[in-house]
Amino acid sequence: MKSQRIAILGTGNVAWHLSRTLENSGHVISHIYDRDIAKAEKFAMDYFNASTGDKLDFSALNASLFIMAISDDSIEEVAQELELPDNSTLVHTSGTVPLNALGYTQTHNIGVFYPLQTFSKGKDLDFTNIPICIEGESEETIELLRGIANSISHSVHILNSSQRKVIHLSAVFACNFTNHMFTVSKEILASNDLNFELLKPLIVETLNKSFDISPENAQTGPAKRGDMETLDKQFDSLSNDPQVAEIYRLVSQHIIDFYQE
Repeated sequence: MKSQRIAILGTGNVAWHLSRTLENSGHVISHIYDRDIAKAEKFAMDYFNASTGDKLDFSALNASLFIMAISDDSIEEVAQELELPDNSTLVHTSGTVPLNALGYTQTHNIGVFYPLQTFSKGKDLDFTNIPICIEGESEETIELLRGIANSISHSVHILNSSQRKVIHLSAVFACNFTNHMFTVSKEILASNDLNFELLKPLIVETLNKSFDISPENAQTGPAKRGDMETLDKQFDSLSNDPQVAEIYRLVSQHIIDFYQE
């Protein structure tokens, strides 16, 4: 894959990880944009070749690919304000925003470069096995993005906007909701002077079983067994936090209904 000169729009978690991975794979991060110039300048300190700016006129910039790693709500508006070099390519990294959100930009070379992973700054990740979901307005754009994706990952998938939206929704359940349940568990333990470390072996085994024998076969617990007495007692014990109690009730009922079917 020929090295690309890449401009990164945004300085958040995705931008942080993607910039490092792309540069480590031989590409050049040539520019960092953020509405807050101080953030752009701080971000760019790690990139010898990167200029910085808080303006959306990139027409004179020496870059061939512009990656929008910004909030979903900002993508369409920012894309319409961009001034880009001739024949450049513009992509966003969102799981939910459709490709046509970039339809009113200056360039016809538009696409999506969506890494399917949870990102936190400072937490190193091996991109090799992270699925990269790509989409392009043309075959030429798809081939460009495929080449870049293959330079950082062994798992590259061409998916349309509808498919990507489904994947993102399922990822919210698998990642965001699951992690929040860990937070709720930790708070329940902490309120009783118990340590979250006690649950770590259980969490690891649960995840391993889900991968080994599939999630529906790995399910255990009082709701799966239909143990109504235990369910009632645990529900009552959460009376001091009605919101968490309602989550307990709804999820338990969903498990009961799923396995009755």
